[in-house]
Amino acid sequence: MTKKQVDDLTYKIIGAAIEVHKELGPGLLESIYEKCLAHQLRLNGLKVMGQQSVPLIFKGLNLEADLRYDLLVENTVVVEIKATEGFHPIHEAQIMTYLKLLQKPKGILLNFNCTNIFKEGQKTIVTEIYRNLPNE
Repeated sequence: MTKKQVDDLTYKIIGAAIEVHKELGPGLLESIYEKCLAHQLRLNGLKVMGQQSVPLIFKGLNLEADLRYDLLVENTVVVEIKATEGFHPIHEAQIMTYLKLLQKPKGILLNFNCTNIFKEGQKTIVTEIYRNLPNE
């Protein structure tokens, strides 16, 4: 895996989110956007898993914390979907925690309660795993 591959995947995910947002607009529940985005990503030929448990192990103790990510695309990028007034620090903390626990290189926060996904409705987060990937 390379940074370019992860970035290309990110571009496809954001493009699919824009497509969903164009069709539905703002004002719906997160769960609706999640289902529609997963469907659009699958239509685009990508492998998507949704609402899977995030394992949490603390000093050898396996905790059943019922943490669930929204979407995992191509087993590489975690996508968290929001439909709020804007991003809040807790949203970024949440996805950073998922990335750490799942050991994934990149995450995308998507907020569908906006006028333009590309300009104001998306934020990408990268981990040390991403930083250590080769460029090409």
